[in-house]
Amino acid sequence: MPDEEVDVTPQSKLMQFDELVAIAKIFVEQGIRKIRLTGGEPLVRKDAADIMRALAKLPIKLTLTTNGVLLHKYMNTLHDAGIQSLNISLDTLHENKFELLTRRNQFHQVYQNIQACLKQNLSVKVNVVVIDGINDSEINDFVALTKEQPLHIRFIEFMPFTSNHWSSKKVFTYEHIVQRIQEEYDIIKLQDAPHDTAKKYKVPGHEGTFAIISTMTQPFCSTCNRLRLTADGKLKNCLFSKTETDLLTAFRAGLDLVPFIQDNVSKKEKALGGQLLPDYTQIEESKLENRSMIKIGG
Repeated sequence: MPDEEVDVTPQSKLMQFDELVAIAKIFVEQGIRKIRLTGGEPLVRKDAADIMRALAKLPIKLTLTTNGVLLHKYMNTLHDAGIQSLNISLDTLHENKFELLTRRNQFHQVYQNIQACLKQNLSVKVNVVVIDGINDSEINDFVALTKEQPLHIRFIEFMPFTSNHWSSKKVFTYEHIVQRIQEEYDIIKLQDAPHDTAKKYKVPGHEGTFAIISTMTQPFCSTCNRLRLTADGKLKNCLFSKTETDLLTAFRAGLDLVPFIQDNVSKKEKALGGQLLPDYTQIEESKLENRSMIKIGG
């Protein structure tokens, strides 16, 4: 979370329940087969349960990415919506460091909710953004969690967004993550599925697995098939794209959204939104045009 107060987007500028579901149906008609509710934090919406139940009626796989703070209130909803897998963000296993990173003293609530999901036989991926000098020393602590728990830990290279204090010196790379884990464990590479963003591994004998998302050092843009519709109805063809297509305004005007979607997709840059350089050490964060990650939503 940023240090400063966060400006909350007025409700009138956000997709309302009926709008969100109707626009989702249009994407499904165009071939989308998986929808992930993410953020920001999707469970802060008062109609989050209604949204999940409505989207579950579409012929898609429905998943969720959450910070886990409110998850205990939605366990029945997850079951009703047929959600079988979810991602939970947790960057540290230390209570004090958790409060430093998130501005909230809710580590134990998040960890308890992870355990509750496992007891419900849900597939749980734990997203860990690795920042050099902040939590890189905990990498093997996270891997240790996979020994007796069917967790899938996903280590994510630190990516630049507005107001997240990114610098190239804070990037703990894919190569260094692997080296750090191999200092303590023997590991084997697993087969990655088509369009996967993560490189998957396993410690032999461990119940769970781990993976690394190497956006900064080994991007996967050539096989990425993801689109992001923000909470305020803007279509982004890449997480780093500086341009957005306003679908919500077009929808409220009664326009056909398909041409807008097709035009947006056709203009996708070759890699990294056309903004990030192949050599991440040369990136100037101040010159990037994007929202902060907490305001991208989707």
